[in-house]
Amino acid sequence: MHDLPRISPTGGQRYDVTALTDGDDHARLVAAFKAGDEHALAEAYARWSSLVYTIAVRSLGDPPEAEDVTQKVFIAAWRGRATFEPSRSRLPAWLVGITRHTVADAHEARSRRRRVQEAVVFERELSQADESADLADRVMMSDELQRLGPVPQQVMQLAFYEDLTHTQIADSLEIPLGTVKSHIRRSLTRLRVRLEANDDTH
Repeated sequence: MHDLPRISPTGGQRYDVTALTDGDDHARLVAAFKAGDEHALAEAYARWSSLVYTIAVRSLGDPPEAEDVTQKVFIAAWRGRATFEPSRSRLPAWLVGITRHTVADAHEARSRRRRVQEAVVFERELSQADESADLADRVMMSDELQRLGPVPQQVMQLAFYEDLTHTQIADSLEIPLGTVKSHIRRSLTRLRVRLEANDDTH
């Protein structure tokens, strides 16, 4: 396919579309375009690329993005030239229709990128908040465990930080299983009371 030239806000030549598309000239260009003549594509681009660009840049407000839209419009027109019906509209009007759809797609792509970025930021902030809360809970739990007696403290550390079962704790500390359960029950009660008191204080 013919390479389409890039255009810029100041570099694109402006054409009198009405004068250039009247009568036989328009019919000749349309026939050649629909027949797949790449010279017709180049001519169409030369005539109406500035029109397409102007619509795009006014809507998007971003010159590089408007240039990309302009390229996409003519590529889409070339690939879909078989669907163009000259009896229903003139070629520039058809190009304007493609431009509006392409600009709408560009706005939607912007919205998707923004939603993805916001989701990433929210997830990162949520993760950091969870980590901070978890750290705070661990610090508070560690502080409360230090208040327990030596044996209950050992029992609770093995239960909460080592994830040992009651039986494993009894074997590890060589104390009766019933004693382990009693220490855990009493320690949990004391911890709950202290933590609730801390919550009321804050």
